[in-house]
Amino acid sequence: MTAQLGARIDSRDPQQRTGGFRVTESKADAWPRTLARIAGGLYLLNIIGGFFAIGFVPATLVMAGNAAATAQNIMTHEQIYRLGVVIHIIIDVTNIPLAVIFYDLFKVVNRRLALLVVFFTLVGTAVESANLINQFVPLILLGSGHYSSAFTAEQLQALAYMPIDLQGIGYDINSVFFGFYGLTIGYLVFRSTFLPRVIGVLLALGASSYLTYSFAHLLSPGFAAHLVPYIQLPSLIGEGSFCLWLLIAGLNVQRWKERASAALPNHA
Repeated sequence: MTAQLGARIDSRDPQQRTGGFRVTESKADAWPRTLARIAGGLYLLNIIGGFFAIGFVPATLVMAGNAAATAQNIMTHEQIYRLGVVIHIIIDVTNIPLAVIFYDLFKVVNRRLALLVVFFTLVGTAVESANLINQFVPLILLGSGHYSSAFTAEQLQALAYMPIDLQGIGYDINSVFFGFYGLTIGYLVFRSTFLPRVIGVLLALGASSYLTYSFAHLLSPGFAAHLVPYIQLPSLIGEGSFCLWLLIAGLNVQRWKERASAALPNHA
């Protein structure tokens, strides 16, 4: 009985080694899908946070062309305004692990283009984060600091409104980088074989709408205003379908492994 028990736990037992290898191999098979689902979760957090910080808060507090009403709304709902800025910062932070994960997943398709995804993401995020400083200007000007004695109430309200306009311009600039990110990752998805090609097409269409609106708004704001109803749906469908597919289905691990094996000689 003792000999049999010793045989069962002997680390040199080839069956034990085989079993351990199978467990390790199973974990290795699962990690690309796990990474994809983590990316889907981060993307979903990004989208939901964006609806609040970039959509709900400005739509609720900013009165277009009315500096006095906007200033009153910001000071009355200061915590909502601040919460929007904080959530926006969290969104920018999630972009960093997303860039790393996408590089890991798509370098098997094309390493250089996967690097471009990282660079476009990081530069766009840096521009977006720097632009968030403008959102604190209204709080500084409209607070009870020394600015209140240097300017009239109307002047303070006008000065507090100006960063909101600048924020829109900053959004156009970072959207250019995210637009090229979308085109690049859309192409990688289309060529990947381990994700549906249609999602790559939808991502590219959404990215094209970003780029069209951003350049149009920088060149001719009046003309760009007519494009607003046509740019939101393509980007929502493209990024939404990508996010949900990653979160629910992950990716086709077998095809990812085939692409990884084919890419190994090129990176040796």
